[in-house]
Amino acid sequence: MTGNDASQSLCAQIRDAYEARRALRIEGNGSKAFYGRATTGESLDVTTHCGIVRYEPTELVVTARAGTPVADIEAALAEHGQMLAFEPPSFAAAATIGGAVASGLGGPRRPWGGAPRDLLLGTSLIDGQGRRLRFGGEVMKNVAGYDVSRLMAGALGTLGVLLEVSIKVLPAPAVERSLVLSLNRDRALHLMRELARQPAPLSAACHVEDRLYVRLSGNASSVAAWEKQIGGDGGAGSDFWRALRDHRLPFFDNPRPLWRLSLAPATPRLDCEHEVLTDWAGAQRWVYTRCAAAELRAEVAKSEGHAILFRHGNDEMSVFHPLDPVRARIHRGLKQRFDPAGILNPGRMYDEI
Repeated sequence: MTGNDASQSLCAQIRDAYEARRALRIEGNGSKAFYGRATTGESLDVTTHCGIVRYEPTELVVTARAGTPVADIEAALAEHGQMLAFEPPSFAAAATIGGAVASGLGGPRRPWGGAPRDLLLGTSLIDGQGRRLRFGGEVMKNVAGYDVSRLMAGALGTLGVLLEVSIKVLPAPAVERSLVLSLNRDRALHLMRELARQPAPLSAACHVEDRLYVRLSGNASSVAAWEKQIGGDGGAGSDFWRALRDHRLPFFDNPRPLWRLSLAPATPRLDCEHEVLTDWAGAQRWVYTRCAAAELRAEVAKSEGHAILFRHGNDEMSVFHPLDPVRARIHRGLKQRFDPAGILNPGRMYDEI
């Protein structure tokens, strides 16, 4: 099926569902099916809408259909010495670029390379009435106002079915080195804060089991100079960062509820952080806790952060951080505008959204 045929078929299915007020469950290759709240409805398979539409290395932009495997895009970019700077987690080999954008998740490089919403230049999508819409373009723009395409990053398909995405890409670094230092968590957080304040060519920083892993990316002279200044063992390589990105480290092999905390990097360890892997130089924390969900979220909120129940929750546990009345009103307004009948991934994020 061609890209145009696939998109027309999807539009027709959504129009039919809108007229019948029939819920749809958007499905790609399922690599992130665990993420978010359970949703019901008829399956809407988007994997047939795939393929790279345009890629001009000199423009640092790739446009691909949403069902395109991330691995295919990364392979095409690598041939020209470029990369997806947000280092999208796959969790499975068949992860698609649409799922990467819809989840809004970024890997270890995300604080330095940019979040999906920061690198998303444009989108083509189908709204909840079966209409094909396009937002943004293929160039970075200096204009006032909000880029509507960014709303799709992290929306989990609740606002529309992604058809195509245009993403800014970056040159891959000339040299990368990974270092390992034996440090407790407090000392590791202090060192990560110090490095973040200096012009160190950081591209990842993670602490787990009394070891601090640091990745340096840049030109050879800068990486060598900072490697000498930081010290440590050079034993960690790219395999560690891939395993961290895709949750294949032993830390993640646990059936207990896994929480994702987003906090200011300088935030000290919270009382609820009983077992923790610290990523993004302290800004992202993967936590197993003995605290109740409400207790954990209250503690995180005091530090002006938020907590997501990322995996292994149950029906009684809220997945996403509760919305205050203002944000809830904004979310409901956006849902009403893009999906007035509420048929697209209903309840995937919040009730009625």
